[in-house]
Amino acid sequence: MALYREVAARIQHQIEAGLFAHGERLPGVRKLSQTMGVSVSTMVQAQRLLEDNGVIAARPRSGFYVCQPEVADRPLPAGGTSATEPVPVTTGEVTLFLGQLSQQKDYTQLGFAIPHTDFLPMRALQKSLAAAVRQFDERAAGYTSPGGNDALKEQIARRMRFAGSVADTEDILITGGAQEALTLALRSIAQPGDVIAIESPTYYGLLQAVESLGMKAIEVATDPVEGISLPALEMAARQWPVKACLLMPNFQNPLGAQMSDAHKADLIELAERYDFMLIEDDIYGELSQTGQRPRSLHSFDTVSGSGAGRVMYYSSFSKTISPGLRIGWLISPPAWRLQLRHLKQILNLSSNSLAQLALTGYLQDGGYERHLRQVRLRYREQIQRISQAVIRYFPEGTRISQPGGGYVLWVELERGFDSLVLCQRLFELNISIAPGQLFSASQQYQNCLRLNCAQPWNAALDQALFTVGREAEKLRRAG
Repeated sequence: MALYREVAARIQHQIEAGLFAHGERLPGVRKLSQTMGVSVSTMVQAQRLLEDNGVIAARPRSGFYVCQPEVADRPLPAGGTSATEPVPVTTGEVTLFLGQLSQQKDYTQLGFAIPHTDFLPMRALQKSLAAAVRQFDERAAGYTSPGGNDALKEQIARRMRFAGSVADTEDILITGGAQEALTLALRSIAQPGDVIAIESPTYYGLLQAVESLGMKAIEVATDPVEGISLPALEMAARQWPVKACLLMPNFQNPLGAQMSDAHKADLIELAERYDFMLIEDDIYGELSQTGQRPRSLHSFDTVSGSGAGRVMYYSSFSKTISPGLRIGWLISPPAWRLQLRHLKQILNLSSNSLAQLALTGYLQDGGYERHLRQVRLRYREQIQRISQAVIRYFPEGTRISQPGGGYVLWVELERGFDSLVLCQRLFELNISIAPGQLFSASQQYQNCLRLNCAQPWNAALDQALFTVGREAEKLRRAG
């Protein structure tokens, strides 16, 4: 056995024996190498192996910390339920209120899925923004073309190769975040009153987009492991004139499901057979806990003889670099290119020029991949910590999802529980959660809630989770 592997095994044994507690910072590499009697380079190799195995995680400018142990397998939440007919979507005011709460510094933010700045590459981004400002010229002062900055699109096209996708820069449209990309895709495909198939449960932002365009949603049962049910989707397509299916194949929000490659290929064939478009939201695709970036649904799409592909793909940098920059992108089949640019120009001419320049510089500098390696491990650790807290503090019988990526947890309590009442009670205690009703066009999942794990672990967060569990138990007993 190589020496660095022996050293890694010794450190792991010390962690398992309790010498280093979960969440504790390991001694510096020089001190560890002296303690173990090995060279610094051997110790660095050992730490890299432990990091790859999820035993320790690096934190920028801080060192290595011991990760939480894996959560033991527990019963998963139930899969979603299909609707019998399409319905108009009404999302209500709770989502708006959650968004407003996300700006309140005195709240524990478990509701809105915005990453805390501790998980974002703030210094590197500040450097890129400063460089863009120093070079401020007509590129930053004026509008870009509706399609977006060409250099940024080249960087996005390169990154899409990690997802198995080949994208021509001419088919990439830079947008004001993922929500605008989704809205443009829907507007280009469907008209008010048309039927859009959606996962159930699904992210409430998708429901808001369908609602804003006056379209109807048909909910399709979605499994917490495999994703959307293809038999249920086929049944919906047989019964109703489905124009598009809107879904998240990789680390679905809120269930965390990851669709298999075989499932993705079958989905493309199903869309071809029933002549509807697929709108792929891949906003969490870069955040795999294993580091293995899953293939996009888009990568399985082939252009048919008529020249019209089946997948419109969109994502953004909001979950990985900064939500405040409001930069996303939409990739469409060539036949939709001119229509989408025209819609973009009508909507807002172009996306933020300065933000596009700063992102281009950051991506070109090569620090993004290093940041992703670090943040993936940190999100994995956070999901494990919060899962353990839910198991400790929430009512007996609570079920939690086991996402392989992203940073949200779906929590299911016993039938009859009302998470909206819990949400309102927690507002008064300066804690936000996302009640399950928000994730359904027909107000299903009242006994469920979603938690945002992209918050730094500390005593205050642990106390907040204890409070959520305590209040949930009170409501259970009262009900």
